[in-house]
Amino acid sequence: MSISRRDFLKIASAAAAVSAAPVFKSVSAMSTKPSAPPTFSPNYCELCFWNCGLIAKSVNGKVVKIDGNPLSYRGKGKLCGRGNAGLGLLYDPDRLKHPMLNIGKRGDPKWKKISWDEALSFIANKLNDIKQKYGPEAVALFSHGTGGSFWKHLLKAYGSPNSAAPSFAQCRGPRDVGFYLTFGAAPGSPEHYDFAKSKFIVLIGSHLGENAHNSQVQDLINGLDNGAKLVVLDPRLSNVAAKANWWLPVKPATDLAVLLAWIKIIVDEELYDKEYISKYAIGIKELKEEVKDYTPEWASKISEIPAATIVEIAREMAKHKPNLCISGGRFTVWYGDDSQRSRAIAILTALMGSWGREGGYYLPAAGKVPKYPGLPEYPDTGDSISGDYPFALLQVTNAIRDAAITDKPYPCKGWIIYGSNLIKTMPNKTETINALRKLDLVVAVDVLPTDIVDWADIVLPECTYLERYDDIGTGKFQTFEVTMRVPGMKPLFESKPSWWITKELSKKMGLEAYFPWNDIEEYLKARCEAAGISFDELKQKGALQFNDKANPYIAADNQPEFNTPSEKIELYSKQLKEHGFDPVPKYTAHEEPPADHYRLVFGRSPLHTFSRTINNFMLHDLIPENELWINTKQAAKLGLKKGEYVRLVNQDGIKTDTKIKIKITERLREDCVYMYHGFGVNSANLSRANKRGIGTDELITKYTVDPLMGGTGIRGNFVKIVKEA
Repeated sequence: MSISRRDFLKIASAAAAVSAAPVFKSVSAMSTKPSAPPTFSPNYCELCFWNCGLIAKSVNGKVVKIDGNPLSYRGKGKLCGRGNAGLGLLYDPDRLKHPMLNIGKRGDPKWKKISWDEALSFIANKLNDIKQKYGPEAVALFSHGTGGSFWKHLLKAYGSPNSAAPSFAQCRGPRDVGFYLTFGAAPGSPEHYDFAKSKFIVLIGSHLGENAHNSQVQDLINGLDNGAKLVVLDPRLSNVAAKANWWLPVKPATDLAVLLAWIKIIVDEELYDKEYISKYAIGIKELKEEVKDYTPEWASKISEIPAATIVEIAREMAKHKPNLCISGGRFTVWYGDDSQRSRAIAILTALMGSWGREGGYYLPAAGKVPKYPGLPEYPDTGDSISGDYPFALLQVTNAIRDAAITDKPYPCKGWIIYGSNLIKTMPNKTETINALRKLDLVVAVDVLPTDIVDWADIVLPECTYLERYDDIGTGKFQTFEVTMRVPGMKPLFESKPSWWITKELSKKMGLEAYFPWNDIEEYLKARCEAAGISFDELKQKGALQFNDKANPYIAADNQPEFNTPSEKIELYSKQLKEHGFDPVPKYTAHEEPPADHYRLVFGRSPLHTFSRTINNFMLHDLIPENELWINTKQAAKLGLKKGEYVRLVNQDGIKTDTKIKIKITERLREDCVYMYHGFGVNSANLSRANKRGIGTDELITKYTVDPLMGGTGIRGNFVKIVKEA
């Protein structure tokens, strides 16, 4: 039975209404008040990084409904299934309600309710002690989310250079580095894919739609509706692969072999955009020499994709150049050579002449909003803890973790963790726990009591995005966009926004000069005024577009700039060679699963943003736990039945504490299993999510670090299925 998106939203809305009713009643006596005219507040979603614009409808001071903001570029007037469930976070009874001090042990906490003044005084005293003993650089910030900008500002004012986000070393970093080494620019976040005008689209390990990416999915569907052809290289028949002209069920860990074969075919048969390459690129002769051995037949034996299919698709790509987009993906930390795999994608993009061309990668619009004027200069800081990775564009989270364990290159003694569940986002959680145990201070700032909260000394409850102002948001898309978040209601319980928390904390740290504004509206008005933007208009609309800064395609009067050493597209990278790395990607075979094991592959549920949403009652009722996908033949071989529960044991002998339900399918290769990431939460205070399904963090004990930029390749873990007695 198939179900349309419209039918699904009706069902989801009905389920949400049933689930939400008692919770709404528990947090407000709405039924005792006379009905008042509704108010509408522009905002943007925080249930994933896409930050789609929305409009919050409030009645009697409570948000009762949210809809997409048609002025938002990211959402284009629509919200995904997760975005529509924002009220499930707002009215979650498990929310953190007041500041708490851990009077027990990290990992086995005993919580004492304290006041905001006590909490901030405790943190200020600890931070000042660390600064006196070790220097300000001994404190690091991990952040994920919009409110993190105020914490970054506070940390710089304190004097530390150590601010990092797992989204680099544990997600998109290798992709950005691979493209930066080739074009001198990353693909953007959200990415600068011109899917709506593409004639040919290639997705490599990307499950668009299941990972939401709202406007990008809309563009993809528009492109397909306009006749674009689609190739999906993935060991799993994802939902988007089911819509492809070619689904290539590649053997895991061999994607680079197929990419190199495509490059060889296009170069050997001179199918590349000769005029484009001649004008904008260097290294075509060296590239041809480097890929001479990567024949389709060689790639076929490795990847198990027929050689004829590899040739066919290479020629189809060339036929549609330059109006094709070869997606660099997003979650790209796979096998440790991920920057080079991403570079192969970038090289293919260049050969097709697709960078800066219609239907390929558009050139993002210019524009910026200046910082708050008149702030004092930040103090001089030493070198950041970034590890020995010469091409890391941002700070590497795992390098900070290593420093906390080893005191090298210098001691790291305090962590402030904003909106990031480090237990689940970083591989080998034993190493994360070892680091946490050695710290002098751990502060967790969050909305929900996620796994990492149990390892904190102090917990600060942040209010949800529907209850707060945040910093001004910007986006460089085909137009330059400026966005604003306006609260739809006052914060529930004793929760506070990060702009307030950091300002109050700065007073206790002697850093109030860095937070001179009286309130957030004064701060936002000053930034808008510096940018020549109407604060009142932005507050009313929530999103403003500036088309005068747009010029998305290469033209005679719009020439591209490449921030590379040669100021050209570098098909052959001399800077890589100078650092001892391959100037052109080379294929290296990766470890195969041991006997009776399967490679563990995982991704995102269509209705969850990893562990961030699985306690949300509006989503949990629809997908309460993850399942283990296994190929039909392998299930029969092991005597597995649909719906039965099993446990998993990885290559290091680690057995899961929780169990997972079997899903038998033809949509997956036989040599791997697949599950959604983010489940298996270990937090007793998350009443719905706790210990539901299996968390991949239990099984990812092995990782391979990308030597170019420090990313943690985690697709090299293997599992064995253990049936319940």
